[in-house]
Amino acid sequence: MELLVIFFVGIMATTLGTVAGGGGLISLPLMMLFGVPIHSAIGANKVANTVSSFSSLFHLWRHKKITLKECYWIIPVSAAGGLSGGFAATLIAAEHLYVIAIILLFFSLITSMIGKRNFTGGNVLKPNKISISGLYSIGIYDGLFGPGQGTLMFYFFAYLKTDYVRAVGYVRLATFSSCIGAATMYIASGKIIWVITIALLSGSVIGAQIGVRIAEKLKPSHIKPILRVVTLAIIVQIVVEKVI
Repeated sequence: MELLVIFFVGIMATTLGTVAGGGGLISLPLMMLFGVPIHSAIGANKVANTVSSFSSLFHLWRHKKITLKECYWIIPVSAAGGLSGGFAATLIAAEHLYVIAIILLFFSLITSMIGKRNFTGGNVLKPNKISISGLYSIGIYDGLFGPGQGTLMFYFFAYLKTDYVRAVGYVRLATFSSCIGAATMYIASGKIIWVITIALLSGSVIGAQIGVRIAEKLKPSHIKPILRVVTLAIIVQIVVEKVI
């Protein structure tokens, strides 16, 4: 029964994660409620996100919403960030991760409220100091902690003036890349509980396909309100976990 619940949670979490980030808001607390150790729960998310992100990315590439020529360089940058974060997670105390997460999410929320950028720029992402350092930093955060990574990515790509559907593709590619790095560390450390991970992964692949189709129909003006709600929910979740 628990595996069936985790399967459906994978669908819901990845649908949300594809549209606006924040899928970990659903999947991590539930797995921990079922008694899954925190490192195993995070590791399951990383493995599932690796496969589901590739699934939604392939859909966008096949329908020519993005091209690999414009974004292939994201792979090594985000993978390096995920590997760095996965390694650093063994060195940084959990309470410090909570503080880092809250600061980053509050900053993103405030920036979105005072900024006027609304996924209408249409820019193609190019490798430069800002884009590389931003992707690498968020990749580190993804390997370290995870929840909110996709949401931070959306804010980052809005700042860089990309359109929404292209941003979805970039977020999924960056998530795929950083999760490969992070998942490698969790698998190597023996933290993965495979029966739970496969249940989550199966649902996540379905959720990725639902989410990417919803994303193609959303208007840019709808995205920031959704991102703000997701951001506030993630902040509340982190604060509650910290207090408890």
